This record gives sequence, structure tokens and C-alpha cells, in this order.
Amino acid sequence: QVQLVESGGDSVQAGGSLTLSCAVSGYKYTRYCMGWFRQAPGKERERIVVVDSDTGTTSYADSVKGRFTASKDNAKATLALQMNSLTPEDTGMYYCALEALRRIRGRCPENDEYKYWGQGTQVTVSS
Repeated sequence: QVQLVESGGDSVQAGGSLTLSCAVSGYKYTRYCMGWFRQAPGKERERIVVVDSDTGTTSYADSVKGRFTASKDNAKATLALQMNSLTPEDTGMYYCALEALRRIRGRCPENDEYKYWGQGTQVTVSS
């Protein structure tokens, strides 16, 4: 059974930083697309970043480019998200997602149609 467990969510002041982590267990394949998504109150879930296991290609949302950095550790089966210069607009539930590698126009899917999801970790940024 595939499980994704997110951690690291917290309440911080604007301008602060957080690091989220997603731990994966039960996934037997070495080729995958994996990413972070978030859902703000009253809004649809949106992509933050997706990572291609083969190429290492990352695809960030414009709203987080230059502030957020994803890094995967294959040995530990984790995907971290370093978030800097946080703003209140970054508030939301952050989810980790995973599925077998597939590409659309050369990239991992940027929509939220991933097979495996974690339960989420809450990030709250106050002004």
C-alpha cells in the first residue's frame, strides 16, 4: 500500500521560511512523477512544483519561482519543499502527490490528476 506522509507545516510570519517534507512508503517503482500542491481556503488545488524522477526536471508555478525549492532524496524516499519569503497568499493545505512516470509535452503532469496523495500539512502565513 502506497502511503505519502507530509510534515513540517506551521504558522509563520510573512517573510519567514518553512521546510515541508513528504515521506513515501510502499511505492515499488523507481520512475515517477512527484510533486507538491496546495489548496487555499475557497480555492481549487494548484500545483506548486512537480518533479520528474528520470530527468530531475522541476516545474514550478510562477507564484513560487525563486522562493520555493523542491529536492528529492531517493535513498530516503522523500521530497522536501524549502519555502522562503512566505506571504499570506501562501497560506493553505499543502499536499504531496505521486504517480508512475508519465509526461505531457515532455513534463510531468501539472494538474492534480495524480494517483497517490498524502493527507496534507497546513501552512499559515500571517501578515
